[in-house]
Amino acid sequence: MILYPAIDLKQGQCVRLAQGDMARATVFNNDPGEQARIFEAKGFECVHIVDLDGAFAGHARNSEAVELILSSIQIPAQLGGGIRDMNAVAYWLDRGVTRVILGTAAVKNPSFVREAARHYPGRVAVGIDARDGMVAVEGWAKTTTMSALDLGKSFEDAGVAAIVYTDIARDGLLQGLNMEATLALAEKVAIPVIASGGLASLDDVRRLLQPDCANLAGAIAGRALYDGRLDAAAALQMIRAARGANPADA
Repeated sequence: MILYPAIDLKQGQCVRLAQGDMARATVFNNDPGEQARIFEAKGFECVHIVDLDGAFAGHARNSEAVELILSSIQIPAQLGGGIRDMNAVAYWLDRGVTRVILGTAAVKNPSFVREAARHYPGRVAVGIDARDGMVAVEGWAKTTTMSALDLGKSFEDAGVAAIVYTDIARDGLLQGLNMEATLALAEKVAIPVIASGGLASLDDVRRLLQPDCANLAGAIAGRALYDGRLDAAAALQMIRAARGANPADA
């Protein structure tokens, strides 16, 4: 299980939103590169970057900030937000992003996602952002009539590396992960699932390390890390200890 610290970018700043609402953004750091270095120094294995402006615009809007992050750290980074065509996928993978996350494109252009996954094995993930179980797109501004489960299952034969599943209703509110919905998805699709939205405390990390969560690939932490509610050192130590007890997961 990998714990990913989130760096969400809005106008070049590191922010956290409440329930995906751009009008409810809290700025936590004006220097994305510095924030990435802080996370690396704390011992995180990979950072999770989202170009929030890009998600709404449909194309990169925080390229300078993303490239600053990439040049500031040695650990891997995954990136989502506004990546809607092969040129954008190639651009970011060529510049050092380890894995791209395709969300809106998974609904609107699934053939592109399949092509990207074939062309870049292990480096393409699907982002499934759900509101009341239904997929939301375009920076969560629009809710579709497709269920998260149906979307996930539609890519089982596509070779995508992971699904990043976010419960929008909990994102940024520190109410805990929606374990019921996350595990239901993970149990019904063969693709590894990364949980996102609401992780708030060491209790959430402890829950992720229980046997019924063994098929989860990881979880993303945001606001709880920024405001100090989640002790990064304690969380990472807990995960390392669990790996030691289960060498196959290391």
